[in-house]
Amino acid sequence: MQAVIFDFDGVIADSEPLHFEGLRRTLAEIHIDLTEEDYYANYLGFDDRGCFLEALRVNQIPATPSLVESLMAKKASAYFASIKDHVVIFPGVKEFVEEAAATCPVAIASGALRVEIELVLEHIGLRKAFCHITSAEDVTHGKPNPEPFLHALAGVNRQQGTALLSPASCLVIEDSRPGIRAAKSAGMKVLAVANTHTVQDLHEADAISHSLRDTRLMDVRARLWLT
Repeated sequence: MQAVIFDFDGVIADSEPLHFEGLRRTLAEIHIDLTEEDYYANYLGFDDRGCFLEALRVNQIPATPSLVESLMAKKASAYFASIKDHVVIFPGVKEFVEEAAATCPVAIASGALRVEIELVLEHIGLRKAFCHITSAEDVTHGKPNPEPFLHALAGVNRQQGTALLSPASCLVIEDSRPGIRAAKSAGMKVLAVANTHTVQDLHEADAISHSLRDTRLMDVRARLWLT
């Protein structure tokens, strides 16, 4: 294990309820009803564009570029308004990130917008821990495509300026099935955290934790690389 790449929403920031509410309100404006159950079952892990494309497809509404861009802007505005008053991180995240950053390069690969990620990381005092951030704007294809994780690894390698790290040497921390599949497709090992899905839903990961609060990075390393 030579690098750790974190997902953001659902792993670091407990922000999925805010994303759901912003998405629900925005879709309601075009007469699409989104339930919380449907969101967590079918939309979790996608970036905003992917969420709207899926909602439009399911409801047989043409996904014109102008409509998708308009929906994304409205949802982002709603999310920003709520996150300023509701920034919450999961228990144990700060300690886990700090342990990882003291050991190896750490990065983020997320479907969230960069400004959303930066806002939360600055607020909780963790921005300097990450040597690279891959956000929704940086990739053409979001998860479950492996591009976000490969882009993040390329960013880490540019920062290191030494021997290039391979995907097989990277640990990904994820909470969703599309994220797990993206990381596995990139050739990386995955620790899934059951923050937003059940343990049963996360069975494709290499290891599963109920909470980062109860997880030691060196234990994960020993289990996945040294056994």
